[in-house]
Amino acid sequence: MEVIPAIDLLEGRCVRLYQGDYDRSDVFNEDPVAVAKQWVDEGATRLHLVDLDGAKAGEPRNMKTIEAIARAISIPIQVGGGLREYASVANLLSLGIDRAILGTVAVEKPELVQQLAQEFPGHIVVGIDARDGKVATRGWLETSEVLATVLAQQMVALGVAAIIYTDIHRDGTLAGPNMTALRELARAVDIPIVASGGVSSLTDLLSLLSLEPLGVNSVIVGRSLYTGDVSLKEAIQAIGPGRIQDVPPDFGSSAFA
Repeated sequence: MEVIPAIDLLEGRCVRLYQGDYDRSDVFNEDPVAVAKQWVDEGATRLHLVDLDGAKAGEPRNMKTIEAIARAISIPIQVGGGLREYASVANLLSLGIDRAILGTVAVEKPELVQQLAQEFPGHIVVGIDARDGKVATRGWLETSEVLATVLAQQMVALGVAAIIYTDIHRDGTLAGPNMTALRELARAVDIPIVASGGVSSLTDLLSLLSLEPLGVNSVIVGRSLYTGDVSLKEAIQAIGPGRIQDVPPDFGSSAFA
């Protein structure tokens, strides 16, 4: 299972919000590029960037910072926040960003999602952010009546590469992932699911392994990395490629060999 560090950008700084509340943000670093390099040095194989200003404004607002991060590191990057027009997505992907994450347009402009998924196969994913099972849009400032599982099935039909599921009540709280919602979503679709929100410990990460056979193949980790509750290196060792439980034991000359 891939462990993906999150870098949330607000006014060019690396922050974390509590349950998506812009008025409850903690600044963890003034230099997001340095943070990106740190996660790469610690073994990250992909980064998750969110343009929080863009999500609120409806158009990208931290492109200079995103471009600087893309130039500074060589691992794949996925970016979301304010991507509601064709030009914004095309521009982002032209910078070498691996995945564009669509949120609000999945509800409001499904035809755009289909167009982008067809033109950029493998590079379009949908972020489904939910409160009590219902999809939130416009930087989590509005909650629709659309059920997360229904939207996910619609997006699969349109050809998206993966779905990132965030439980807003868990995000930034260190309360643990919503295993029930993730299991329900994974059973509803047949494309990869990325878990997001609430991871507080290695125990939380290990619990997600039970969902891997259902298609939950990666997890985004944010606040707990910045507070030190989770070590990225240890997380990768615990659930990443070559994790301890997957390495065959060396019995040597034991009678069990």
